[in-house]
Amino acid sequence: MSASLTPAKTPAGGPPRRSALDKVLGGIERAGNKLPHPVLLFLGLFVIIGTVSTVLAATHTTVTVPGQDKTLAVKGLFSGEGVRWLLENFIPNFTGFPSLGTVLLMMAAVGVAEKTGLLETAVRASIARAPKRLLPYLVAFVSCQAHLMSDVAILVIPPLAALAFKNAGRNPIAGLIGGFACVCAGYAAGFSIGALDALYTGITHQAAAVVPGGESAPTHILINYFFTAAASCVLALIGGFLIARVLEPRLPQPDPDADVRESAEGEEAAQGATAPPAATVSVTARQRTGLLRSGLAVLLYAAVVVTCWLLPGSPLRGEGGALVPSPVLNGIVPLLFVAFVLAGVVYGRTVGTLTRAEDAPRMMAESITGMSGYIVLILVISQVIGVFDWSNVGTLLAVNGANLLESAGLTGFTGLVLFVLLVCVLNLFVTSGSALWSLVAPVFVPAFLLIGMEPAVTQAAFRIGDSATQMITPLNPYVFLMLTILRRYEPGAQLGTVLSRLSVFVVPFLIAWLAVLGLFYGLGLPLGPGADIHR
Repeated sequence: MSASLTPAKTPAGGPPRRSALDKVLGGIERAGNKLPHPVLLFLGLFVIIGTVSTVLAATHTTVTVPGQDKTLAVKGLFSGEGVRWLLENFIPNFTGFPSLGTVLLMMAAVGVAEKTGLLETAVRASIARAPKRLLPYLVAFVSCQAHLMSDVAILVIPPLAALAFKNAGRNPIAGLIGGFACVCAGYAAGFSIGALDALYTGITHQAAAVVPGGESAPTHILINYFFTAAASCVLALIGGFLIARVLEPRLPQPDPDADVRESAEGEEAAQGATAPPAATVSVTARQRTGLLRSGLAVLLYAAVVVTCWLLPGSPLRGEGGALVPSPVLNGIVPLLFVAFVLAGVVYGRTVGTLTRAEDAPRMMAESITGMSGYIVLILVISQVIGVFDWSNVGTLLAVNGANLLESAGLTGFTGLVLFVLLVCVLNLFVTSGSALWSLVAPVFVPAFLLIGMEPAVTQAAFRIGDSATQMITPLNPYVFLMLTILRRYEPGAQLGTVLSRLSVFVVPFLIAWLAVLGLFYGLGLPLGPGADIHR
C-alpha cells in the first residue's frame, strides 16, 4: 500500500515515469472528456427517447403493469399527438418539476448562512481546539456533515483540516487528503438537510410517478434521513481510523520551505472553482458570540415548531391526528428555510457581516444566481422525464427491468448492491450527481417499485454509489484544486499522487455504506420518517 501512496519519481533529464495507475487514470480521463456537457447529453437522450417511442408506437407496442388490469399503449413523441402534448406541457414540465422550487428555496436560505460567515465559523469552531489524538476523527465527522455547505465545503474544510493538523503537530497532508475524502464520501450523508436532499427527492418523485400508483409513494425530503444520519457516524469512525492509521504513517513530511497557504491560485481558477479565503482555524470572541446567539435562536424556533406539532388537535398534525405523515414533514422545506435564514441573520447581525435589512435578500439573490446552470439543466431534464412518463416508455423499461431482476433472482439486497456498483462506475464519467440520478432514476426507481421496494431505498442506494467514487475521478475539478493546495506542502506532487492516496478510502467507505444499508434492510428499519424499505 505504501507504494501506491508514493509519488512517481522523475528520472533525471527524462520524462516523468507513468505507473500502471497513471495509465488507467489517464484512460478514464480521456474517456470522460469525450462526454458532452450534461445539457447536450440530455438533449441527445430526449431525441433518442422520442425516436424510440415513435417506433414502438408505430409497432403498436403495449405494456401491462403487474397488478393493473389496464394495458398501456406506447405513445410516440414525434407524432401529431406527441407534438401537441409537448407544446402544451413544455412549460408545465419545467415549472412543475418538484425539486426546482425546493432547491432554489434551500439555496437562498443556505446562502444567507454561508455569506454571513456562519457555516465557515461553525467548521472552525468544531476543530479549533480538538485534542491531537481525536483530531482525525473530528475532521472526519465534520467533513461527513458538510454537504449542508454544498461545494463550499470542499473549498473550506480540507484546507482548514490541514492547518488544524499542522497546528497540532501532525502531518497537514493527512488533514488535507483525509478532509477531502470524507467530504466526498459523506457528501450524501449527515444529520443536516441541504439542497442536495431536495434535488434528489424531486427527481425521485418524478421517477416514481412513471409507474401507476407510484406517485403515492413517500418521496419527501426526509425519506433517507435516518439512513444518512447513521451512515455519517460510521463513515466518520472509519474515516478517522484511515486518516490516523493508514494514510498519515505513509505520507512524506511536508517541505519545510514550502509557502503553505490555504488559498489556492492558478489551476483551480482554470477549473472554475473559487479559491477559499485566507485560512485560520481560530475563532474570535465575537464569532463565538454569533454562533451562540444563532444556535439559541434556532433552538427556540425549533421548540416552538415541535410544540405546535405535538399539541393535540394542532393543524400541523396529519389526518386523524397522526404525527407521520403530517404537514410538518410535507412542509419541512419552508420550515428549514426559516431556520437557516434566522441563524444567518442573527449571526450576521452579531459579527457585522449583515448590517442592513437589504443584505439578506441580496445574499439570497447571489446564491440563486449561482444556480443558473442547474436551472438550465432542469429545463432539459424535466422534458426528458416528462416524455418518459407520457410516452409510457419509462413504464415499459421499468416492467422489463423488474422482470429481468426477478428472472435473475436479484429481487432483494443483491439487486441493490449491483445497482450501487453500476452507479459507482457511471460516477467516474458523469460526476454531476443530479445529472446521473436523472439518468438512472426513471428506470430503476419504478423497476424496484414493481418488485416491492419503495423509492426511498433506491435513492439511498444511489447515494452510496454517487459518493463512493466521486473522490477518485479525474473529471472532478476539485481533485485538481486539492492537487494545487497539496503542492504547497509537497511541491513534487502529481495527479497520481492525490488519486492514489484518496483510493485508500474508496473500498472501506463503500463497504461501510453497504453495511449500514444492509442493516436497515435486514432489520426492516425505516430509512426516514414514514419511508419504509418494502411496499
